[in-house]
Amino acid sequence: MANDTIKLQAQARTKFGKGAARQIRRDHKIPAVMYGHGSEPVHITLMGHDAMMALKNPNALLTIVLDGAEQLALAKDVQRDPIKPVIEHIDLVIVRKGEKVTVDVNVHLEGEAAPETVVSLDNSSIQLEVEATNIPESVTVSVEGLEAGTQILAGAIELPEGATLITDAEALVVNVTQQISEEALEAELAEAEAEAGIEHEESDEDAAEGETAEGDAAEGDAEKSEDA
Repeated sequence: MANDTIKLQAQARTKFGKGAARQIRRDHKIPAVMYGHGSEPVHITLMGHDAMMALKNPNALLTIVLDGAEQLALAKDVQRDPIKPVIEHIDLVIVRKGEKVTVDVNVHLEGEAAPETVVSLDNSSIQLEVEATNIPESVTVSVEGLEAGTQILAGAIELPEGATLITDAEALVVNVTQQISEEALEAELAEAEAEAGIEHEESDEDAAEGETAEGDAAEGDAEKSEDA
């Protein structure tokens, strides 16, 4: 559980707009806004490197230190540059100790399923309601020895103490299927193509060989005619 918070030093932001935001990023900082619990939004600036490291875990509980006062917060929305590995803006939602929050928690698979099976993770995360100061980094699902045809639904996953499942309990999370051999795959593909009426065109090499054979046959017929 993520009981410990990560402290981030913040500065109040008084200038707004695209130009001001660009200047903040040029200074290797990140513009952010903090809101929640009916309070007015607070516009702040965070140190770029520290914030990026803290947000490696998307559900990290943050302690924002502003003018000596501390405020617990979670990253609600993180806007990233589509090309550069930088964060452009962060929306932070204020939380309090004992408060319940809804978060997406990653599903971690462990173990090995039965031989000649394929394990598919249909949902890489599930949504839980948990205490803001007790957010799990992930939930673990064991696939050890599972046979083909086994399915694990969200409702069957063992949850951390105090957590409530928000995702539909019938949602498929893990699906174990039979591994298909290369020969069987080729046969299925050929059958599907035949049903669709797809005919493979003759390759250039095959066509050339056919033309050569036809030419040799014609030449042989001509020689026989001359001999006759």
